[in-house]
Amino acid sequence: MIKQLNKDRIFNTTLTLAALTILILVLALALSLLSGSLPALKSLGLGFFYSAQWDPVAEHFGVLPFLLGTLITSFLALLLSLPLSLAIALLLGEYMRRGFLAGAFKSMVDLIAAVPSVIYGFWGLMFLVPIVRIFEMKIGVAPYGIGIFSSALLLAVMIIPNTASIAREVIEMVPADIQEAAYSLGATRYDVIRRVIIPFARSGILAGVLLSLGRALGETMAVTMVIGNANVIPTSIFQPANTMASVIANELAEAHLGLHYSSLVLVGLTLFVLTALLNYLGTRIIKRFTV
Repeated sequence: MIKQLNKDRIFNTTLTLAALTILILVLALALSLLSGSLPALKSLGLGFFYSAQWDPVAEHFGVLPFLLGTLITSFLALLLSLPLSLAIALLLGEYMRRGFLAGAFKSMVDLIAAVPSVIYGFWGLMFLVPIVRIFEMKIGVAPYGIGIFSSALLLAVMIIPNTASIAREVIEMVPADIQEAAYSLGATRYDVIRRVIIPFARSGILAGVLLSLGRALGETMAVTMVIGNANVIPTSIFQPANTMASVIANELAEAHLGLHYSSLVLVGLTLFVLTALLNYLGTRIIKRFTV
């Protein structure tokens, strides 16, 4: 009895220390970003968040082009990846749960998730950008090749495993007796998927979508290599643009301690707050669908 109490006490202490560690890490990250961005906040004020000009020489800094580039690229990538992610999840979670082919496909999905982002960037430049350039010529837009559309396609490939893996695991947990009951009432496989499996697994699917969105918002290297790095407000998805992560990666090494450096830290703080806000909203949506 005493040994069991000691084990419980050690377990509870470990959980408390883990929670405190996470809290300290988040607070340290937020406070360090806030302290580094204070000079830019004092000098630029709220105009930093709605200004469209980014000129380090004239010391005019505005995050609006990068904020729009980040949101457009991330949500477009999510929209492009979602159908294929759900198809893969249904294939591996419902149609091919076991067997050699199922194992091979699962390994391929895991491989896509494990490939470094810089490799995706090289692949995007060598393979994806020329195809996008040909497509742009076909539809009559400026054939940049690089731009929001190319980076969204690349991000879509990168985030497919995040949604597909979580959705597959939730689909596999759908009780078999519920499916059998639907079949016994005359439902087809399509009806079972639509009316039984998807409603049961929607919270897990939304969790995978949220994870994919977080990956897309913070992706740096691959997006930097194919988005074009143009510090302007995008007016078309085929136009070169920039994201908050890519502008930090491009300019941080050249920024000396001063307003330019502090503005880049403020861009990082904006990305941090945006990610936290979207995660909070996503969690609320998941809870609403779960109830």
